[in-house]
Amino acid sequence: MPIKPIPRTPTLQNGLGAFVLACKRITLQFDKAGGSSQGLRDFLKLRLDTYAKQHPKTEFRLVQKTGHPVIKGEYANGREKAICVRNLNIDNVQNKLNLLKEASGEQIRKRNSKVESLNESVRGIWSPLHVDPTVRHKV
Repeated sequence: MPIKPIPRTPTLQNGLGAFVLACKRITLQFDKAGGSSQGLRDFLKLRLDTYAKQHPKTEFRLVQKTGHPVIKGEYANGREKAICVRNLNIDNVQNKLNLLKEASGEQIRKRNSKVESLNESVRGIWSPLHVDPTVRHKV
């Protein structure tokens, strides 16, 4: 009996053959002389080389532009997130960079208190009042 190969899916998905990073590109926008960009300029001088070597699959772009410093993350799903890093020190800039790099790129949305599922529960929602009153508060 011949073995049939598993058909390839046209879009890449995490866990199916490969891991796809969510963050594709990070843009570091800074001002050359502005005081609010000092922390980002320090990060660029002292830590960007080692940080880029630790994350070789992420593209880093440097943009010199007047105004407050901004870090922008571009994700595989087409979305973009930006964080203003004005007046932050070098450690806080790196924390914000890690935050963007590890984010999924999905829009933040409010979740219901209900359990999210494709099917509603047959039994309904459990409540402590459904327990027999003689054993309700015993630990």
